[in-house]
Amino acid sequence: MRSREEQRQPNISQESCWQRAAVKPQGYAGAPSSSPAQIASSSRIAQNDLLEKMLERENLLMAYKKVVQNGGAPGVDSVTVTELQAYLKTQWEVVKTALLTGTYRPMPVRRVEIPKPGGGMRLLGIPTVMDRLLQQALLQVLDPIFDPHFSWYSYGFRPGKKAHDAVKQAQKYIQSGLRWVVDMDLEKFFDRVNHDTLMARVARKVSDKRVLKLIRAYLNAGVMTGGVVQRTKEGTPQGGPLSPLLANILLDDLDKELTKRGLCFVRYADDCNIFVASRRAGERVMESVIRFVEGKLKLKVNRDKSAVDRPWNRKFLGFSFLSNKQATVRLAPKTISRFKAKVREITDRTRPLPMEERIDRLNRYMMGWIGYFRLAAAKSHCENFDKWIRRRLRMCLWKQWKLPRTRLRNLRALGVPEWAAWRMANSRRGPWEMSRNTNNTLPTSFWEAKGLKSLLSRYLELC
Repeated sequence: MRSREEQRQPNISQESCWQRAAVKPQGYAGAPSSSPAQIASSSRIAQNDLLEKMLERENLLMAYKKVVQNGGAPGVDSVTVTELQAYLKTQWEVVKTALLTGTYRPMPVRRVEIPKPGGGMRLLGIPTVMDRLLQQALLQVLDPIFDPHFSWYSYGFRPGKKAHDAVKQAQKYIQSGLRWVVDMDLEKFFDRVNHDTLMARVARKVSDKRVLKLIRAYLNAGVMTGGVVQRTKEGTPQGGPLSPLLANILLDDLDKELTKRGLCFVRYADDCNIFVASRRAGERVMESVIRFVEGKLKLKVNRDKSAVDRPWNRKFLGFSFLSNKQATVRLAPKTISRFKAKVREITDRTRPLPMEERIDRLNRYMMGWIGYFRLAAAKSHCENFDKWIRRRLRMCLWKQWKLPRTRLRNLRALGVPEWAAWRMANSRRGPWEMSRNTNNTLPTSFWEAKGLKSLLSRYLELC
């Protein structure tokens, strides 16, 4: 009896990809072998009331709840999410009229730079809350049109799919014998999207010219940096609800091309891994796919970060794999480094935080982190992390005690014998060294009483 998930998935013949015979799920809906012109003529939806559907009350209420739930920073007009309801009461009729007449002009997005884990800066564009509401409402009517035709092996920002599904699919490929990976890195993908190329693909399935005009207006809205508005001739700013769907629409052509060639791949947004049986096959695939991406999609492949390598030497969505037959999912080395860097930041002894607040920040970060990385075989990592985190907290506490008399008083209160308390309180060793010497004095039970949560316990619960 096939599972429900397998029943939902269409089949691809073994002749098209011999490797897929041992890897499920197979195929995806709507994988065409026809030309773009044929796709456009056969799948274009002849409906000119898409804008009215976007502006229906139920759709707008759903979008409003989603925007409020997501929260986020205000845009260039400084209107916050909490002020959106009052803003709508005074401005909605004007905005609605402008949308229906095709005269609505989105405000520029607010440029925000955040550091990338691997170095460099990621450019985010924060739309106003009004534009976030409209983009969300538009997303909700466009998603049912485009999503059913996307590849089964596209997992990013799609309903019913998540990053863990992509990692599990990659694991199945490796288990089936495809033990080489073509790791494609698209250079500054969201900043380099060609507007004309993207709009041509949107127009394949959307015939309402007002909606097309609105999407184009969002692409051309511009970016405000330092109080100056700069025009945007390419790119779809990360930060708006519509950007992930537009990215999937553009990259769906890549998915179709890979499927037509019978290649086994997994894509999550702009992270694409193609699994092959040999290095030679991988190098051949790499060159041909680069020609397609740069020629047809007008995107740029980062050749320095792209590679043909063993899967256990690469990372995918923060995970990697072991080289055993089961291709066990593990934490990527950079993931471990980033985790430790964040913990060091929270437990920096030079930051004068109350211990309760420090532990609260740690708990929120650790529980979110392990919730995502629970897929990996990380029991020993979690155990070691717990010990290391408690030691860093002991270091912070020792630093807070500062003076010998304060240390002596606190050590006595913890039940340390007088001779040992006096010796420790007057020690000239630094906080990090003393954090090891106070292990028995400040044991696990002490930190549990303070509210510190355990990574290991949470990991075992989730597994």
